Amino acid sequence: REHIRRPTRPALIITPLCSLTVLSSYLTNGMTSLERFPISFKTHFSGHCFHHVVLGVYCNGRYGSLGMSRRQDLMDKPLTHRTLGDLVAEFESSYQKYQHTLAKVKIGLYVPHDPHVFQPIEWKYLVLNASRLGAQDMKRELEKHGRDMKMKVGSGFTILKSSSAQSPIKERSRGKSLSPRRRQGSAQQLLVRRRDKSSSVERRPAELSTLSDGYQIRI
Repeated sequence: REHIRRPTRPALIITPLCSLTVLSSYLTNGMTSLERFPISFKTHFSGHCFHHVVLGVYCNGRYGSLGMSRRQDLMDKPLTHRTLGDLVAEFESSYQKYQHTLAKVKIGLYVPHDPHVFQPIEWKYLVLNASRLGAQDMKRELEKHGRDMKMKVGSGFTILKSSSAQSPIKERSRGKSLSPRRRQGSAQQLLVRRRDKSSSVERRPAELSTLSDGYQIRI
């Protein structure tokens, strides 16, 4: 019992579904070929909001999930989905069977396998507004997030950003300065792109985040 409680201590808010996700992560720590990450869903049904959390898993190029629900097709998913977008699309299809409309999807980062490392779980690194994004845009964002996680783990880098890490833009600016006109144009283009996606896609820095949205209702 003490071993199960240990990984839950850093969290500030723990509800049944969140604690199940933490417990599932702990029990699979020894399976080093299996990567684990939280997936959160927000749905609308009959004027009410519902929240659900499962543990996404990735192994040998396939995605699946572990979870708990009163609906058989809203918890465990086999490791048969080729991309993260396919897995989320499978959940959305399952929600539609029960007249639930998917509103938001939140994807976290890989959970470390070392039970002794003090690294908080990142629950919502990527937030997608399903009601505003089209199916293709949403799938593209999910697949990009899946590739980014695999590349960082495969190259030996940790998911958390280091304070000493420097962006390629900074390195280039030291070698060769850009003209004020070009720099101003680039900044304006970047600002326009951010405004277009800010309401539909959110990427948050990998830092301590808690589930303050009230994950108390499950399907």
